Amino acid sequence: MITLDQIRNRLIEAIKQSGMSQTALAQALNVTQSTIAHYLKGDILPALDTLANLCKLLDIDTNYILCQE
Repeated sequence: MITLDQIRNRLIEAIKQSGMSQTALAQALNVTQSTIAHYLKGDILPALDTLANLCKLLDIDTNYILCQE
């Protein structure tokens, strides 16, 4: 069974490995920098549309983030 913690950890890893600043990610996704900080702390997960856009921006397969591979 896939857990939210697994998804959260993959998302955090992808954001950190991207090398993009929190500010740049926030601007590209039209969210606040503090929202990105909350993603990185694991406090919250992005909405589905934001997650899809984040994966596209980071060139990460959504199947990877959702633990489908």
